[in-house]
Amino acid sequence: MDAEVLEKYRKAGRILADVLEGARPLVKVGASLLEVADYVEDFTKSQGALPAFPCNISLDRAAAHYTPAPKDERRFGENMVKLDVGVHVDGYVADAAITIDLCGHSDLVEASRSALDAALKMIGPGVNTSQIGSVIEETILGYGYKPVSNLTGHGLSRYEAHDDPIIPNKAMEKGVILKEGDVIAIEPFATNGSGRISEAPINEIYGFSAPRPVRLPQARELMRQIQENYKTLPFARRWLKGERAEYALMQLLRSGVVHTYPVLWEVEGALVSQAEHTVLILENGCEVITRP
Repeated sequence: MDAEVLEKYRKAGRILADVLEGARPLVKVGASLLEVADYVEDFTKSQGALPAFPCNISLDRAAAHYTPAPKDERRFGENMVKLDVGVHVDGYVADAAITIDLCGHSDLVEASRSALDAALKMIGPGVNTSQIGSVIEETILGYGYKPVSNLTGHGLSRYEAHDDPIIPNKAMEKGVILKEGDVIAIEPFATNGSGRISEAPINEIYGFSAPRPVRLPQARELMRQIQENYKTLPFARRWLKGERAEYALMQLLRSGVVHTYPVLWEVEGALVSQAEHTVLILENGCEVITRP
């Protein structure tokens, strides 16, 4: 990784750490989810970066992929709040998440946070991702909870918020050997439920799949804007501007130009906590770029 790319990753990580530090106190009972998301995304832009994906604010059983709808009126109650944020500088992505406990389940929050800390202590070139999964699972089980086994950490690359390698959250027979230059997001999820998630019938996040012929002029224009503004990174429905933008989005969805990122929730309706940092694999270890 050359010095210029390395600095872009580091800048994205520094900005993300500042974003989370500023957003954390805003998450409180009675506060607006939409206002928190706007703060996260606006602050990111004010620092000379862009959101790598819409601010995820997933409550209680929802583990990932909820972002406020346009004119969303939801407010925080006594929730388990996952705040998952992505920042990119020239396409180089940093990704981190915290859980804010408004419902009195601090041990569940600590389970995912401790699993992340345990994983970070062992990261470096030559480490097998299966070893990381084992440490995460062992730590979460030690708190009396289960890891969410069908959610994983992941690699990061230019304009790709989810890339290889997969970083499991449980013990696996086989894995991938990390090497110098890899950029990965370690992302443990803990639950007091089954340890499995499924797709919910809720979607506010979309991503570009491939250009295809579309008849509606507004759809063609929206396809151009998506390719130009977001490339392969996810975007929110509430980000779209212009006449008939939502109708055009549905045309693109039906044509296969875009795909959805449905909300992912715990199958039994149980609570989920999350912790995440982005890590650069260096010659002699690793660098966590999203720490304050």
